[in-house]
Amino acid sequence: MPIYDKIGKGYNTTRCADPYITERIFQLLNPVPDGLYIDVGCGTGNYLSALSQRGLQFYGIDPSALMLSEAKAKNNNAVFIQSKIEDLELPDATFDGATAIFTIHHWDDKSTGLRQTSRLLKPSAKLVMLSFTPEQLLGYWLCHYFPKTMENSCKVVPPLADMKQLLLQNGFSFVTEELYFVQPDLQDHFLYSNKFRPERYLIPEIRNGVSSFTVYAEPGEVEQGLIKLEKDIDSGKITEVMKQYENKLGDYLFFVAEK
Repeated sequence: MPIYDKIGKGYNTTRCADPYITERIFQLLNPVPDGLYIDVGCGTGNYLSALSQRGLQFYGIDPSALMLSEAKAKNNNAVFIQSKIEDLELPDATFDGATAIFTIHHWDDKSTGLRQTSRLLKPSAKLVMLSFTPEQLLGYWLCHYFPKTMENSCKVVPPLADMKQLLLQNGFSFVTEELYFVQPDLQDHFLYSNKFRPERYLIPEIRNGVSSFTVYAEPGEVEQGLIKLEKDIDSGKITEVMKQYENKLGDYLFFVAEK
């Protein structure tokens, strides 16, 4: 069963397209008029839908039937295909650009997936990804309360240098990255979205939409960590913990890879 079939139910109650992230992806993608784009690992189609409202035409690809059923219900103009990117059979040079938002850590074979993505892109087209690195994850104050869970999450994504090398080795000629720091008004409740609102991690619905808590969680650790977190929120100690984890690594990264 695909990972996001496990958390697909109720996913859209806490996950939505954040306006700033949507705008940044649009600018980095630099779309051409009447272009055709592919959203790899589109999930329930939140960002695909938001970008479509900016005039982009999309194919949405995802292995989860549950996620795609929700995506199709709210996106009448997009084409959806249930598939892993590694297995996708479409002609070469079909798309003018690609997006991959919080998805590459779920790919079974990242090299094949990136090579496939590059194959599907026209010359000079861009892939815009929003992701994270192990280095960044270890800078989250969540590590104080859920160390093993965060350690497990680190294992599913390459370090920054390796990620850039993967892109360059699998069909992309130029890669840049841009730091993204979580802001207090963030609307999409992914893992570190509530960096400034620790009390929200006590809400089950928030945690249920995050794979670190539903798929990579260490048995028993989350329950104990939540007890400790609630205690620190009540006492005010959470402010001290959060300050200890302040850093300049960025909370996430936009990658822009050009074919």
